[in-house]
Amino acid sequence: MPILSVLIRHGTGSLRACQCLCWFLLAAVPSGLAGGGLNLPPPRPAEAPGGRAVALLVSGLDLKAREAVLLQEIMSGNVPEFWRKYVEVTIDEGGYRLVFLAAPDYLAVGSNDDFFRTPVTPAVAEAVAARFRCTLPTPKMVDAIYHAAAVKLTPVPRPPGPDMTTMPAFLAYQETVRAQRAATLTAFPPGALVAGHQKDIVLTSRLAEDSGKVAIYGWHRLDGTPIQPLFTGHAETWVDYSHGVRLVSQDVRLNGRPSTVRAILRDPRLAPLLSGESPPAPSQPVPDKPGKPGGL
Repeated sequence: MPILSVLIRHGTGSLRACQCLCWFLLAAVPSGLAGGGLNLPPPRPAEAPGGRAVALLVSGLDLKAREAVLLQEIMSGNVPEFWRKYVEVTIDEGGYRLVFLAAPDYLAVGSNDDFFRTPVTPAVAEAVAARFRCTLPTPKMVDAIYHAAAVKLTPVPRPPGPDMTTMPAFLAYQETVRAQRAATLTAFPPGALVAGHQKDIVLTSRLAEDSGKVAIYGWHRLDGTPIQPLFTGHAETWVDYSHGVRLVSQDVRLNGRPSTVRAILRDPRLAPLLSGESPPAPSQPVPDKPGKPGGL
């Protein structure tokens, strides 16, 4: 019996088991197409289901089974075409110019015309980031992405309640975002950098003490201030409608020369470019040798 069928039928177990399954699935899926320094998913299969169909498919599953299905869809290439074209974000500070590449929108499954932004746990977010030679952003990078965004959407929080972690709440909120984004499509077609509509799962040094937690930040108002300060109060299994995964390429350019997010964060002189914390937020592992990020 296929592993996903087993998981769906017997969807109980620990988060550690879920993390192990994530890495098993990552190893089982062929590597994606090279995109400069990025390692993008393979082309979207012609028979791949749309985002709403995937969301409805997983709506009755527990967290572990749901994330296994979402992960398989992402790694098989069932992501919007526009999401594959990362956008440059520039930080000019202290005599340095650092340019990094950010996904134009939050991680989603489906096609350009029918996609579903997928709130997931940090275990899945980090696994996907590692496979694509990416990282999660720091809060400072989230701020930079927001300020660089061509499209700034207004956050529309839902009333807090027990349903905020359910698929109906995810779908309802995504319909709100879809309507907002539709009003900007003529001026800014799919692929423009969009921000303001979700909180980010982020890297932070706080997790060294708050292990077993998810770190979230952002959901910026139109004046540039975040609704959500950096917060590590939820368990790592908490996933609600407002969470999003914004991937950032590990490869950057610093004053025109190639480097990596990891190398920048490990250098005490340079770390403040990407992290406002002391000590700086730790980066996800990546080879020190930089790639050749497309467009940088």
